[in-house]
Amino acid sequence: MSQARFEVPGPRAFALAVAAMAAVVAGSNYLVQFPINDWLTWGALSYPVAFLVTDLLNRRYGPAAARKVAWVGFAIAVLASLFVATPRIALASGTAFLCAQMLDIHVFDRLRAGRWWRAPLISGACAAALDTVLFFALAFGGTGAPWPTWVAGDLLVKLAVNAGLLAPFRALMWNLGRPLPASRG
Repeated sequence: MSQARFEVPGPRAFALAVAAMAAVVAGSNYLVQFPINDWLTWGALSYPVAFLVTDLLNRRYGPAAARKVAWVGFAIAVLASLFVATPRIALASGTAFLCAQMLDIHVFDRLRAGRWWRAPLISGACAAALDTVLFFALAFGGTGAPWPTWVAGDLLVKLAVNAGLLAPFRALMWNLGRPLPASRG
């Protein structure tokens, strides 16, 4: 794992990251209730942005700050989701979200020293796979909904969106600067 020291996000940056995370998750929980067809829901198009937020935080502020935002964003998103989705979807989303975010943060941190695109691409793909399978099994298992086909369709779209988010990640990463160097004393 990374041995670099990272700057602590200020209150404004932290609040912005939490708000972005909560909005993406609550919005995706609303959108997942509306299938596009038998193999895809609208939530697949928006949810990968949560991993973009996490990866940008992890790159700039390190894994501890990314975990903190994920936990706070999780709490707010689950509460907000109770108003825009069913309780089952909100709880399934919260469970899948936390598991996937912690995996994303861990994998990203392990790969951070490689080429700029490896960490967000691989961590996002691993986390999207875990999140998708866990969410759909918990949210729709036993309901008669075609959730196994939604898993396949949503995952393929999430992986494509994840790859498409590499360009915004690179552009935003460049503007975020680099972590602080380790102290010399």
